[in-house]
Amino acid sequence: MMKVEWKGGMAFEATGANGESFVMDAHPDHGGEDGGVSPVEALLAAAAACSGMDVVSILRKKQQKLTSYRIEVSIERDPPGEWPRPIKKMSVRHIVQGDGLDEAAVARSIQLSDEKYCTVLATLRLSPQIESTYTVE
Repeated sequence: MMKVEWKGGMAFEATGANGESFVMDAHPDHGGEDGGVSPVEALLAAAAACSGMDVVSILRKKQQKLTSYRIEVSIERDPPGEWPRPIKKMSVRHIVQGDGLDEAAVARSIQLSDEKYCTVLATLRLSPQIESTYTVE
């Protein structure tokens, strides 16, 4: 279970089952202090990291030697002021470097992540049902 606790202002601290945490905050224009990534940025980072972990794992199994790897995620959404501004398009760009990397192995690794392994991307494609409940203590 992921627990998310309000830290004042617009800041929230997310803590995973392993006890590791990170902070999300809003831009000052939206009442925050830029004390962390925005929730949308956290979502994009989760998608990139999920896919990236798959790709690294698959490339290792293929004996490919990565020396550098970054993932850039860009999105298209409605302009500011129109709510809720859902993400309409997400582009995930993998930039890899390595000694003698086989381009076909890289392409296949990314394809396997996209189509078979990455839970975050699969969830975004599925558009799962969301249920909100509450408790007043």
